[in-house]
Amino acid sequence: MHLIVMRHGEAGWHTLDRERELTEYGRHGVADVAAQIAESPWRPEFIWCSPLVRARQTAAIASEILNCPVTEKDYITPDDDPGRCLDELIESAPSPLLLISHMPFVGSLSTLLVDGHRKGIPFMTAQAVVLEMPVAGPGCADLRAQFLP
Repeated sequence: MHLIVMRHGEAGWHTLDRERELTEYGRHGVADVAAQIAESPWRPEFIWCSPLVRARQTAAIASEILNCPVTEKDYITPDDDPGRCLDELIESAPSPLLLISHMPFVGSLSTLLVDGHRKGIPFMTAQAVVLEMPVAGPGCADLRAQFLP
């Protein structure tokens, strides 16, 4: 299975957390990373995203560049348990998949998949990493690449 984990692009701070929107810089960073992913051997066929505005906006930009459908998942918001997402990855995840979410979730999920624990690694906005797993499970992933804006 190939999983690309991406943090949303830079968002402004002028509103409630759930309603924060991407800045112009954030939109450009997302487009840059999505273009890099499109040229890579790990081009996704599906996108899962958080229902928060900045993640949905990130997914819309990525979807347009990658030409793949987006599905919102309510269990990949900033403070959700990455174990729940892991259960869904095991049960029904398409591959290759781009998952767009937030810190600390993206760091915790990536660390769980690579190292088997939930101490999150940091992600810059619009950063993405490629994880390759023979099966989805704690400690089963190898980090294959990363994309930066």
